[in-house]
Amino acid sequence: MTIAALESLSFGLGRMAEAAAGAGHRLSLLTRDRSVYRHELAVLPPDALDVVDVDTDDPGAVRRALAAVPDLAGLINTTDTWSVPAAELAAALGLPGADPASVRLLRDKRRVREALHAHGLSRGTAVSVPPGPEGAGEVLRAVGLPAVLKDSAGTSSRDVWIAHDEEALHRALAEAGEQRLAGGLFVEAFLAGPLYSAETLSWDGTTRLLGVLSRQTSRASVVREEAAAFPVALPSAERAGIEAWVGRVLAVAGHERGFAHVEFILTADGPELVEVNRRIGGALVGEVLCRTLRTNVYTAMVDEALGRRPALLDAPLDAEGPAYGFVLVYAERPGVLKGWLGLDELAAFPGAVEWFPVRVPGESVTHVGDQRGCTGMVLAEGATAELAQHRAWSAAVRVRPVVADAV
Repeated sequence: MTIAALESLSFGLGRMAEAAAGAGHRLSLLTRDRSVYRHELAVLPPDALDVVDVDTDDPGAVRRALAAVPDLAGLINTTDTWSVPAAELAAALGLPGADPASVRLLRDKRRVREALHAHGLSRGTAVSVPPGPEGAGEVLRAVGLPAVLKDSAGTSSRDVWIAHDEEALHRALAEAGEQRLAGGLFVEAFLAGPLYSAETLSWDGTTRLLGVLSRQTSRASVVREEAAAFPVALPSAERAGIEAWVGRVLAVAGHERGFAHVEFILTADGPELVEVNRRIGGALVGEVLCRTLRTNVYTAMVDEALGRRPALLDAPLDAEGPAYGFVLVYAERPGVLKGWLGLDELAAFPGAVEWFPVRVPGESVTHVGDQRGCTGMVLAEGATAELAQHRAWSAAVRVRPVVADAV
């Protein structure tokens, strides 16, 4: 039998195919652009999975492609963009899956914030604002400064602005007015404190915290993720408090089954939600979970797709593996990527440093203000997340993307 994946995160296909095979199934990836997975497909055996080329933005085409999949047993989706279509398709085909209505709620950051505020899990609420100069008065009236403006259906930290003063606010609103937003623009209060993400697995009222990931973002007013490390060493009482808090957040947000990647700020008064993603973490999060926990966590994804309680919820996880840190390496300007300088130096750094390319030479880089400008990632290990992060950062600063002007 076959488990189909409607698109996927850029990394993790190999782990997913291995998990499907372990359950006696074959993995079939439906994608509109297989180049997104070039690194994974290049290192996997040619027969590890099937790749079906289809316009995944066309529900009819996807449904026809799924009808052609032999003995379809389940449907997996690990992206934000295709989460609602995947839930709707699974429901239409009678496959196990989340309630499409709950997935729609989770894809609307404004509605999630409003729901949490109504249940006492968020000090502030969210307010829709029009992009452009006319929105400034509403931001100042409803939230004040500093404030965060977001696309309600944004992904990969795109279209997120932090405004600390009125000049920055007007600039952010002007930029928002020039963007093609996936949802609507809204504003919420700025949260003071370090950024983390809780990596969780849920099943019908039970949520297990697999660990906490530290996250570093750019200093610019437009948010760009720069680095991450796992697992963060937390006092046992604080970890238990975060696990209980994130369980309540997911319950209010309607997330009952599967992985969640819950970003939060650890404020002086406790955790405050940034956003909920009903999937495993992106970039190299899934990989470091597997390595640190010494198990293929993607087996839980396969279990969910088949409609059964994931064994990972009850498995002993002592996190005996090393900690990991990774750094995203961005192009400094738009243009055509010619390659990288410094890759030959990585072996000299401590931490069993590895390079994970996201783009290939010859590819155009149009945006450098968000994750679309990432050309690759440097991964390093250490005894603690802090040490691993320092090792990854020291190595990553030696990697320099070479970008030429587009012809």
